[in-house]
Amino acid sequence: MVTSAAEREAVAHLVDAHGMSERRACKTIGSCRMTMRYKTTRTDDAGLRQRMKAIAHERRRFGYRRVHVLLKREGYRVNHKKLFRLYREEKLAVRRRGGRKRAIGTRAPMMAPMAPNDRWSLDFVSDQLTCGRRFRILTVVDDCTRECLALVADTSLSGVRVARELDRLMIERGKPKTVVSDNGSELTSNAILIWADQSRVAWHYIAPGKPMQNAFIESFNGRLRDELLNETLFSSLVQARVALGCWRADYNDTRPHSQLGWRTPSEFALTCLPRRDLALRYADGSAPAPVATTAQPGNPSATSELGIG
Repeated sequence: MVTSAAEREAVAHLVDAHGMSERRACKTIGSCRMTMRYKTTRTDDAGLRQRMKAIAHERRRFGYRRVHVLLKREGYRVNHKKLFRLYREEKLAVRRRGGRKRAIGTRAPMMAPMAPNDRWSLDFVSDQLTCGRRFRILTVVDDCTRECLALVADTSLSGVRVARELDRLMIERGKPKTVVSDNGSELTSNAILIWADQSRVAWHYIAPGKPMQNAFIESFNGRLRDELLNETLFSSLVQARVALGCWRADYNDTRPHSQLGWRTPSEFALTCLPRRDLALRYADGSAPAPVATTAQPGNPSATSELGIG
């Protein structure tokens, strides 16, 4: 579809370049002569355009309908169809967002955990019962000792439920310095953000699509699925909770961990506690052992050894 302005330009080109008359030029391109002779009666909309652009820049998420309401409040009398045309001519449009807004959390590089409760990792694992009903498991791991702190199974795990489970763990073990998780909707909910702010716990969100940044919990989830979930058929949620509790006790107290020198996480946790005071490891004192033995009084060999040096 050719606009009237384009038809006028085509007729003007034929008249100027080829010496045609206006009648013949209009007949050639199939245009009406009234279109060529029409004189616009539109008023100057410079003030309206300027105010419309000012409102659009101030309120970037407002479309032309809301801009129209604001202009009417200021006394501008303009039809919504005309305003839409001016809105399009000024190339004003509400841009579509690329994706949902994610919680930022801390973006500083994570330090290696050196003591229990330095860093906890959270994630979810899904499975289903024999009847086909799906359920989810909240997994919590201490990144230093590799202990499994919680395995919470339920058909629905909201952010409020996760916050409640974290409060229970803090009563049992104390407050962690940092919690690491992905950007799941439960872990970026207002309930979790409020919990982290009130508990004064740093919450670190990994980059989207980078599960390797939460490697401890991903490795644990792999062991859980390989050793329990893939080997067991759960007929009820109660059975799943009992099996998860037994497997968690076995994982912490019996199963040797390759990255802990084949010790269990519970055994390794006992060796981590004295790290706060390394002097407690030495029964005779905190000073390092001497390189050579000291000479005893009255030992004739000590005098000869010093004389030779």
